[in-house]
Amino acid sequence: MTDTPSEPVDAERLEAEVRTIHRLVRLMHRFDLTAIDLDEGRTRIRLRRRSGDAPAQASAPPPPVAAPIASSATAHPVAPVSPAAAALPVIRSPLIGTYFHARDPDSPPYVNVGGVVREDSVICMIEAMKVFSEIPAGVSGTITEILVKSGEPVEFDQPLFRYSPA
Repeated sequence: MTDTPSEPVDAERLEAEVRTIHRLVRLMHRFDLTAIDLDEGRTRIRLRRRSGDAPAQASAPPPPVAAPIASSATAHPVAPVSPAAAALPVIRSPLIGTYFHARDPDSPPYVNVGGVVREDSVICMIEAMKVFSEIPAGVSGTITEILVKSGEPVEFDQPLFRYSPA
């Protein structure tokens, strides 16, 4: 009898984690997310998918949300940029949320201007709906400009960094 109570607890925990994973996958599809991380007690879930053709349903919701926020945030990206810097490619936000430059206030930033990144280098964290997702660079190169401040809201596809390709 002592073994019986531990088996249902493990099965229940496993079932709860599977439900959580299904819910996270639905959120990824609904909001066209490419990555999502969940740390909750003993549970740590990290989901990643390759960016590809987004379903039309996932693409439809962001534009109405993006327009009002982008118009109120235009003061930040309008800073004068040299023609050479403007020609550099950018790393864009893969989701809507709040941008953070470090894991927590006491940690060093994931990346600084002049920092070299690889495709799998974590460059920032974005919080959306109480889920914190570490965002990989997806490119290799040197960061030349950070376009957002920690704690600022960001939109899907908003430029976050300029970089010089490796």
